[in-house]
Amino acid sequence: MISLTSQDPAQLAVDALVVAVGTRDGGPELLDGGSLPADLRAGLLRDARTLALTGAPDEVRRVPATGVAAAVLVLTGVGPVAAVGPETLRRAAGAATRELAGTASVALALPTTGVDDVAAVAEGALLGAYTYTRYRTGDGPETAGPVARLQLVTPRAGEKAAKDAVARAEVLAAAVHGTRDLVNAAPNDLYPAAFADLAKAAVKETGVRGLKISVLDDKALVAGGYGGLAGVGQGSVRGPRLVRVAWAPSKPRASVALVGKGITFDSGGISIKPAAGMEAMKSDMAGAAAVLHTVLAAARLGLPVAVTGWLCLAENMPSGTAQRPSDVITIRGGKTVEVLNTDAEGRLVMADGLVAAVEEGPDLVLDIATLTGAQMVALGNRVSAVMGTDDARAEVVAAAQEAGEQFWPMPLPADLRAGLKSKVADLANIGDRFGGMLTAGIFLQEFVGSTPWAHLDIAGPAFNERAPHGYTPVGGTGVGVRTLLRLVEQRA
Repeated sequence: MISLTSQDPAQLAVDALVVAVGTRDGGPELLDGGSLPADLRAGLLRDARTLALTGAPDEVRRVPATGVAAAVLVLTGVGPVAAVGPETLRRAAGAATRELAGTASVALALPTTGVDDVAAVAEGALLGAYTYTRYRTGDGPETAGPVARLQLVTPRAGEKAAKDAVARAEVLAAAVHGTRDLVNAAPNDLYPAAFADLAKAAVKETGVRGLKISVLDDKALVAGGYGGLAGVGQGSVRGPRLVRVAWAPSKPRASVALVGKGITFDSGGISIKPAAGMEAMKSDMAGAAAVLHTVLAAARLGLPVAVTGWLCLAENMPSGTAQRPSDVITIRGGKTVEVLNTDAEGRLVMADGLVAAVEEGPDLVLDIATLTGAQMVALGNRVSAVMGTDDARAEVVAAAQEAGEQFWPMPLPADLRAGLKSKVADLANIGDRFGGMLTAGIFLQEFVGSTPWAHLDIAGPAFNERAPHGYTPVGGTGVGVRTLLRLVEQRA
């Protein structure tokens, strides 16, 4: 939880008071809006120079608290003063609360001249205040929980718009945290049926009328012609599931379908992956996690848009019953696919989900998936890709920019379709080696017909295996939730 206050920050009796520091003319500049005493400001600037603090992003320093009621002062960098905006504030707030894990009370006195700034600081602080300790034992620093109580110091504390922004930030952060929790869970605990059960529990917990969930198990999937899910899941003793979770407001202004890849563990199947790095494949369900929590957030906010999420859940394992290279499967709707590589399994389960989504006639369908290693080759570990019909792709990019996430528009070149030709089926599940991210998008395009559609490839950004940064922890990041929710809000 986070609260607003317009009280003098120097008088706040908290465990830590966070103040922003920017960079100007090669040196640090305190950005407290003049709220701190002049002698304290001068002392903080001296401390900043002594500590070689430049005000760069992700720089967080604790300094002795003199002249304030707080137990400690924390300086957090926002980068060049001239470029400070909502996203730089979001990251600075998140970096501070991430570093302050285990602290009981924190007040943030960052510059908030507008409601957008208030929203950004609130979001960043809440997103940074995340820890995952499910499997930790003992009393070491690894078991420290997040900041228990957050206060945001702003002259807009009494305004309804600011209060509404903070309330939304709390719903948004809960959605991102829920997504991160699912991604971070061990695959022996989070298998398709377990994921479906958690989704049921989450829907029930909201207590929101108009939010419903249904689940198809492995037998129902076979009977319903969901050959992608059935084929990928047949190699595991834990059968696949297709979960439909839908928010249906009384008078929707639009309808949006979200399809999420939910491979709870991806060994590659018979086309097995190298051992090095395979442990990160527990994150191959990040798309489904993002879809689930986006729908829940839309329901909690009462958005006047019908949002239906499709969670395509399977475990891709090698065994005597696993599908083989050269198998031919039939996707929901009748299109046949020759499986040339069982490690290109995500597009198979997503094809089923896309067909099911399109059958209901939504205004827009979006799919989100940790789909290709080629995404990381093209865009790295922090920038996601978006492909699709022109208007839908542009809508995703615009929503991402407002939300503070990085999505880069990519093409779907028609000439790459030839690489998906099969000698025996309607199409193959892999194409040429080069342009693999785009070819995967072209494969999915085969299953959306004329429906406006965008495909979000989050393979790299979904799971952070390196150092934490800003409001982003190590492990599951929750990427995509903010963009999807913002897009739904724009449709409202």
